[in-house]
Amino acid sequence: MANTSTLTPTSISTKTQEALLHALADEREAEDAYAAVLAAYGNIRPFCNIIEAERRHQQELIVLFDRYGLAVPKRQQSTATAPDSIFEACRRAVDAEVRNVAMFDALIEGVEEEDIRETFLRLQEASRDRHLPAFRRCMGRSHGAR
Repeated sequence: MANTSTLTPTSISTKTQEALLHALADEREAEDAYAAVLAAYGNIRPFCNIIEAERRHQQELIVLFDRYGLAVPKRQQSTATAPDSIFEACRRAVDAEVRNVAMFDALIEGVEEEDIRETFLRLQEASRDRHLPAFRRCMGRSHGAR
């Protein structure tokens, strides 16, 4: 196994670097969207739980940035706003998690580094198997509260 502490940004392809950037931006966007919901509606589930998962996902990606000698992009000011209802917030979250699963399918293509592939697959699994069902349940619970 290569000594990853001495890798330079050119140690991974430009496509893989872009995949890492895209994945981190998506995780940050999700955190911002869920934070806007929490600010508007209080500490509601599943947003209060999943926002913490989004933060952990970012940290997992940042470890890869560090390992491969990539600069972590500065975080942009959030422009996320909460929808007009909890039901709509849950519906938007379902859409976002579905897009997230598809995004990781696309990002994994061409990534040769096993640690990056494994991280992408783990983050995708969390979206598909935990976040998505939780937000679907949220839609069901809040359906009458539109």
